[in-house]
Amino acid sequence: MRTLATDYDSPRKTDEELHEESIEELKARRSDAQSGQVDIDEEEAAESLELPGADLSGEELSVRVVPRQDNEFTCSRCFLIHHHTQLAKGSGASAICKECV
Repeated sequence: MRTLATDYDSPRKTDEELHEESIEELKARRSDAQSGQVDIDEEEAAESLELPGADLSGEELSVRVVPRQDNEFTCSRCFLIHHHTQLAKGSGASAICKECV
């Protein structure tokens, strides 16, 4: 439950004013304050979401894998293969790209 900050400068209500407020008014205020909150179960929403043509169960993925070239290096931090122009420091197994520096 979230607690709101107390405004100590606002005028305080007397005991009589507090008793004058009806329970219906308090309920209405409470429902208005909670109306902006939406509880969404993300897992349930993801399960019910269907994209058109999304049945890929019979599909095979074929990707051509190209070995690392002589002018490329593998960054020791992000493990991505970059062109040698992206080399910031190091060499061989300790090479670091410009994005990871």
